[in-house]
Amino acid sequence: MIDPCDLHDPKSRLAKTGNFHQNIVMPIQVSLPIQARAIALASILFLTGMVGASLPLRADLIGHGGMVRAVDVSPDGALVITASFDFTARIWDFGTQAEVAVLDAHEGPVTGAVFSPDGKRAITTSDDKTAIIWDVATAKVLHRLTGHGHKVMAASVSEDGTLAATGSWDKTVRLWDMATGAPVAVIEQPSPVNDVAFVRGGEWIAAGGHDGKVSLWSIADGSLQGTLEGHLQGITKMVAASGGERLLTASIDRTLRLWDIARRDALKVLYHSDTRAGQVFAAALSPDGARALSAGRDGRLVEWDLASGEIVRTVPVHDKIVWATRYTPNGQFALTASADESTAVWHLETGDRIGLRAEDNKGPQPWLTSEHPGAHLFTKCANCHALDARSASRSGPHFEGLWGRRVGAVQGYKYSGALLNKSFTWNEKTLFDLFDKGPDKFLPGTKMPVQRVPDKDQLANLVDYLRVLTTEKR
Repeated sequence: MIDPCDLHDPKSRLAKTGNFHQNIVMPIQVSLPIQARAIALASILFLTGMVGASLPLRADLIGHGGMVRAVDVSPDGALVITASFDFTARIWDFGTQAEVAVLDAHEGPVTGAVFSPDGKRAITTSDDKTAIIWDVATAKVLHRLTGHGHKVMAASVSEDGTLAATGSWDKTVRLWDMATGAPVAVIEQPSPVNDVAFVRGGEWIAAGGHDGKVSLWSIADGSLQGTLEGHLQGITKMVAASGGERLLTASIDRTLRLWDIARRDALKVLYHSDTRAGQVFAAALSPDGARALSAGRDGRLVEWDLASGEIVRTVPVHDKIVWATRYTPNGQFALTASADESTAVWHLETGDRIGLRAEDNKGPQPWLTSEHPGAHLFTKCANCHALDARSASRSGPHFEGLWGRRVGAVQGYKYSGALLNKSFTWNEKTLFDLFDKGPDKFLPGTKMPVQRVPDKDQLANLVDYLRVLTTEKR
């Protein structure tokens, strides 16, 4: 018997989350009531040395139901915050790897999450056009920041912790009072904003846009202080360094540029690649500011010496796009996150992948979509998730079923009204209508992603399950 645990309200997502490995997801009929968890696993791999030598060699933070988009570590190294496409952010105790809190107040994928400099607050951004300031100790919403007209892509907090900046595809940067949540200023941009950063000791805000330009704005009076021009295509990432006197920018034009903010000049132009596959989506600066990382479409991680502009090393890290990278605080390792649904840690000097040890249990592990006696039990192969130095830290394994926001213990679990109150008969047509038309049209008020179930047997099982569910409620 599996212990009772939290379940999820599927109102926001009914989905097949993808293929982990062929034939590792297996539906099984269960004839007895079972209390179990409906969960899709997503993991972030960390390595000792990132926040303290006393931490364990590996920390696998498991609990998200979708791709993890962003990670931040609290200033004291005790906590980690993750942002995910499952509409939540989560706070973790890094030492014990235990989930401390689920920050569940967004109505769309969470695009970013950062701690304030004192670690007492966090700010998350989302596709739902909002940002939220959280109290870290209580996991309570302090302020919901509304006003953007499109998805909010990134946030930054000033060094003194008094201001937050958010950048959005609505072509604005908005400044907020961290203490009250009150809007301070709205800065209009010529193009959608992908990233924001405080520079010049927090006196200016930098906004990187789709047009390849970085606009520099005075926080005191909102005046434009200059524009960093040179990139030929959109900015994808910005990292401030040297007290905000320098700024590293990455672009889909296949380059990194290191800027002197005071002079508005590019100190270095680093060419990640001369092919289309060299589009750069990820960048990082080493703790001492002497080196930089770039990664992107070609799956390579390139480390640069910023003084000479020369490549220090190139590490082939993934077969697909690398969306994010960062140095560990000791500068010896790099973390990469990829479109191949994996995260990995690399020893930069050797180029070796630091992998997870194999899981002890090689047999299938059960994960259930409902406590209903006739519900389908889905399993994941623990051995398929086992990792070594040549494999990837998957953001799965994936399963097929009903999942979404968690609403409480299994005893009180119920499916959402949007699903149960819909008057239709579950069959292949209605199921495909749900996936193909889009959930917002099929079930108004939901935020389910568009997905498909190509496996006919799994589709039939899911249809049968939904029939039982909707018939039983009548």
